[in-house]
Amino acid sequence: MKRGRPLREIETWVFDLDNTLYPHSCNLFAEVEARMAAFICAEAGVDTEAAHTLRRHYYQTHGSTLRGLMNERGVDPRRFLDFVHEIDMTKVAAAPALKAALAGLPGRKLVFTNADHRYARRVLDRLGIADQFEGLFDIHAADYLPKPDRATYARFLAHFAVEPTAAIMVEDIARNLVPAHELGMTTAWVPGGPEWTQAEPDAPHVHHVVTDLASWLAAVPKRASAG
Repeated sequence: MKRGRPLREIETWVFDLDNTLYPHSCNLFAEVEARMAAFICAEAGVDTEAAHTLRRHYYQTHGSTLRGLMNERGVDPRRFLDFVHEIDMTKVAAAPALKAALAGLPGRKLVFTNADHRYARRVLDRLGIADQFEGLFDIHAADYLPKPDRATYARFLAHFAVEPTAAIMVEDIARNLVPAHELGMTTAWVPGGPEWTQAEPDAPHVHHVVTDLASWLAAVPKRASAG
């Protein structure tokens, strides 16, 4: 597996949100998908099974369910996002070890998510880590072009004036690391999701595989002090 820039030289830490900063076992996206289907049922006048078929069609054709609804049905993105993200977050527990690890990291810390700002803030507040991040780049800021659209990565980097060769991106969906790698970023993949999120063995766009994010981040200052 190829390696990116040494972690002690990283100046900007970029984190995905869902299934990265909290564990896959929380399974929040199951509820989000159910609400997507409910929205499509009401919008298209179809039953739940047909709604899930449409949801998958939009995702596969347009890169996201939202983009498909916007392109094919003219749906207002804010109305959709407000509805699908109104979920129960009691499964997301405070993460003091992760907070301590983030606090100990050198450099800037940013969140880069396909979710919207309000939902992301709720998740970060539940985890108790909102104060650890300088900024958050959401789907509104991306002009509704989700990762892994390369234009969105360029927009993110420009928005925060990030030098990609001195940055690392931490993400649970391996294919979302492809544009980051192409732009010169170091990458870290958090496994544990369904098959479509996985990386091929020795994938060149995956520099680090992280099974325990808090422990991995906590070790960074130790590596730096060791030279």
